[in-house]
Amino acid sequence: MSEELRIREGRSRSLAQALEEHLTEWSERTGITVEIWALPARDVPAKVARAVLATLGEALSNVERHSRARVVSVAVTLGRGGLRMTVSDDGVGFLGPAEGRGVTAMRTHFTDLGGSFTINGVPGEGTTVTGVVPRRR
Repeated sequence: MSEELRIREGRSRSLAQALEEHLTEWSERTGITVEIWALPARDVPAKVARAVLATLGEALSNVERHSRARVVSVAVTLGRGGLRMTVSDDGVGFLGPAEGRGVTAMRTHFTDLGGSFTINGVPGEGTTVTGVVPRRR
């Protein structure tokens, strides 16, 4: 996923551009509708962008493999407090704690940056993945 941040076709891409392109390609490939609710208006440090892209990739992979979702909603916002990424689906959800290598990897991407990560599932209603990276002072 870090390749998403490199120059493509002779132009540099922002995090918002990389997210939009990846989400469009993923939706076309899987047939799952993606609703983009928000993308960051300005760029972030490369290590934060890599964490967002890697976590988004893993979250979408889980949606594709496990959720039976028809719609995924994505919001990545950047404010005074820092960056927040939310990925929600309308799939089957789950009961109990989220576990596994992918969950551990997603959590690590955010906690290594001093942030937090949560996954909440509601059986029959879907799953929401949230990662937050606080703004460095």
